[in-house]
Amino acid sequence: MRILHITNHVQKIGNGIVNVAVDLACLQTKKNLDVAVASAGGEYETLLANHGISHFKLDQSRTPVNMIKAAWRYREIIKEFQPDIVHAHMMTGVVLAGIFKNSGQYSLVSTVHNEFQRSAVLMGLADRVIAVSHAVADSMIHRGIPAKKLRVVANGTLNSPRHRKIQDYQPLPLHHPAITTVAGMYTRKGIGELIEAFNLIAKDFPKAHLYLVGDGPDRAMFENIINSKLFRDKGLHQRIHFEGFQPEPQRYMLSTDIFVLASHCESFGLVLTEAREAGCAIVASDIDGIPETLDHRQAGILVPPKDSQKLANALAQLLSDTKQLQKWKFRAKQNLERFSATRVNEETLNVYRELTRQYNVIRTIKPRELVTGK
Repeated sequence: MRILHITNHVQKIGNGIVNVAVDLACLQTKKNLDVAVASAGGEYETLLANHGISHFKLDQSRTPVNMIKAAWRYREIIKEFQPDIVHAHMMTGVVLAGIFKNSGQYSLVSTVHNEFQRSAVLMGLADRVIAVSHAVADSMIHRGIPAKKLRVVANGTLNSPRHRKIQDYQPLPLHHPAITTVAGMYTRKGIGELIEAFNLIAKDFPKAHLYLVGDGPDRAMFENIINSKLFRDKGLHQRIHFEGFQPEPQRYMLSTDIFVLASHCESFGLVLTEAREAGCAIVASDIDGIPETLDHRQAGILVPPKDSQKLANALAQLLSDTKQLQKWKFRAKQNLERFSATRVNEETLNVYRELTRQYNVIRTIKPRELVTGK
């Protein structure tokens, strides 16, 4: 089986979609499969090369002139590599692969990571559409993707070939109790609600600190809030820390008491699996795929999205009761084997095998049999 993965890039910037694609490529080549990746490039090219994975440059920037060039380049790639399976992880890739599918003689698989985007419906151009949670699958069916095309492969990146084992990371010396999020600095990640929730509890828990790990377009807006007179008068600008993107967020998680993911929408919440592995007590939004990631309230506390007061209440509950805090830290670390990258790869390979078996059956049927059904 020859497998081509398409992503926009392979940069080491904490993009969960890219991380999953790189994991799959590396684990599939360990199965002695021929694997290649097409993208605009990035730091993970070295890791791919070390695993014997070919990387084809493919710039999918969405300008009219560049898309024409990308189509021409993609056609060259499939002619050279001749894949049996093309796995597109982002929207532009699935459109390119869909256009040339018949001439390329391959089966097309897509994975829906961000189903909240309108363009996610285009992932339905594939022969099989992998949903990263049951919530995503239900949403895609509601949006018109046939159920027979969909397969649920729950996300997971634990024991990834991209990084070390959790016990090999050195925890950072954070202030305690430490409340942390690792997320892009976007409004939709609930950063504003988390800051406000911390504001609501700060007086009652004067030793607590908040760590915001990640970068994004809304960071300046959030920093302006922290630097406002209201927050400075309370001294909160010294207790809320913007840490930026960190290549090893595990070092923060290992020192964290409470991990928060306050997203307004979240297909799965991969970072929650890493927070669980690190043994954090978890508070997260009761939205989309997050309940599945937290074993439906067994591994973390769920609160309504966009509700700073409910989030503050949950944080106060944990900070005021050491036994409760330790209980949720313990529960977070249970039942983690299902989040392994190896399990994700095996289930993904099953989707590929299903398609290649169907293709081989169709290819061996004679034209008369196709017409008569005999």
